[in-house]
Amino acid sequence: MSKLTKFVVCGSGMMGAAIAQILASIDGAHVTILRSSNRGVDPREKVRANMKQLVEKGVVTPEYVDEIVSKIDIAFDKHEDFVKEAELFIECVPEVMELKQDLFAGLEEVVSEKAIFCTNTSVMSPTEISAKCQHKERICGTHFWNPAFLIPLVEVVKTEYTSDEVIQDVMDVMKAAGKQPCLCKKDVPGFIANRMQHALWREAIAIVDEGIADAETVDLACKTSFGLRLPYLPPLVNSDMVGTQLTWNIHSYVLKHLADNHEPSPIVKTMLDEGKLGFRAELVDGKRTGFMSYTDEEIAKINAGLNEYLIKMLYDK
Repeated sequence: MSKLTKFVVCGSGMMGAAIAQILASIDGAHVTILRSSNRGVDPREKVRANMKQLVEKGVVTPEYVDEIVSKIDIAFDKHEDFVKEAELFIECVPEVMELKQDLFAGLEEVVSEKAIFCTNTSVMSPTEISAKCQHKERICGTHFWNPAFLIPLVEVVKTEYTSDEVIQDVMDVMKAAGKQPCLCKKDVPGFIANRMQHALWREAIAIVDEGIADAETVDLACKTSFGLRLPYLPPLVNSDMVGTQLTWNIHSYVLKHLADNHEPSPIVKTMLDEGKLGFRAELVDGKRTGFMSYTDEEIAKINAGLNEYLIKMLYDK
């Protein structure tokens, strides 16, 4: 149960709208989205779009969607009452350090001294983001994963200043919103999950770069082996299952052969130079190329299929 119910989301893009949707699911919550202007789509319409698939799959009702949207207001000025009275702020503004620092420092001038500030940054240091604030102890990271309204994980990142009370309050809010908060005890690049994800990417790219297997084969091997069992058997339970001795034996033999580069792989730089930008590459002969090539129809299918897959995994719908 969260004792906090008054929330402000700073930013109205894809992540901002989704986080507002998540917070609005808390009993008694009131959510304000603080926007810099009224240009673009009303973020409440983005919430409706997010929930359309959930309605179609029978996860929620149209009435529930209306209830969620009714709990979300829009503000354009930090001096508006809904903003000044808020208990917890989550920023989802562009990944520009000074922009984030100035946002929090400006809010600190007008809101309660007890208000909690959270940053949804995926790469920047929450400690550094707090640099211009007086009350650094009330600032932490809350890294939601995209699509935020479906992925359960929220990494709650403790800075060198964040108080234990603030961390507990934020963890409680995330639990009340139906998320799975995971505490990152140190403010380190990549936090928890991205460190693991990009360690895997580094090895996958190295296997292609060294000619061990092509890109299609690397992804196929991942999907049809450990990737299939990860939701049930995560790495450290797996280590315990096979035993510490076997883990030691395998690592003693294989770790020295794995990629340990501290810079991006040269193959990625070559791909950039050649315009092989993946889904964002220019269309050439009907395909866009990265490690593999895709038609626009295949890209659309993959993008739409992600939400379908997650809804099936989470709700069996």
